[in-house]
Amino acid sequence: MEPTPRQAPWVAWVGLLVPVLALLALFAAGTLRHQERLHVGEALARGETPPVPALTLAPFVAGHAGVRGSTGQPAQPVSLQALRGHPVVLNFWASWCEPCKEEAPQLEQVWRTYRDRGLIVLGVDTHDLETPAQAFIDRYKITYPNVRDPDGSTARAFGATGVPETFFVGADGRIHGKFPGEQVDPKAWSEAASGLLAGRAHVP
Repeated sequence: MEPTPRQAPWVAWVGLLVPVLALLALFAAGTLRHQERLHVGEALARGETPPVPALTLAPFVAGHAGVRGSTGQPAQPVSLQALRGHPVVLNFWASWCEPCKEEAPQLEQVWRTYRDRGLIVLGVDTHDLETPAQAFIDRYKITYPNVRDPDGSTARAFGATGVPETFFVGADGRIHGKFPGEQVDPKAWSEAASGLLAGRAHVP
């Protein structure tokens, strides 16, 4: 039915308002995501211990030789909240990241040294393709569990600014500190892992 002259102005206003409201909604959502990303980094800078984001991360696809079985990689999605009760060293990495290649042996050593005391090392492959990431796990003989973050949403939730970047999550489910970039000093890793297990307020 054709709009009457009385209806026409309202129809025009609605036509103008809908795209404006849609743009405002997108802007608000983007601002909220930006604030969430800033939250972790800013909280740590203030000496606070923000809670770990409530996320469930996808496993690598099952059935690839060398990635399953002896390496003990998870076959099911991993909930970060379900890890509460364990201190967690959470490392963001990618197969194309050169510093990650130097850091992987350090993480493997931390895993082998402290896993019997309840510490979990969790690798998060981010902004990466699965096939080269699996090859990376094979090449460096990584046995600590790894999950996928192909679109970078998990990295954004943590406020990660690049790779590698490592977050230290206490058994209380709160982030106690981070290494903002590559760390290849075995002593630094040992002190961080020991501090996390001891329940210290912050790690280096």
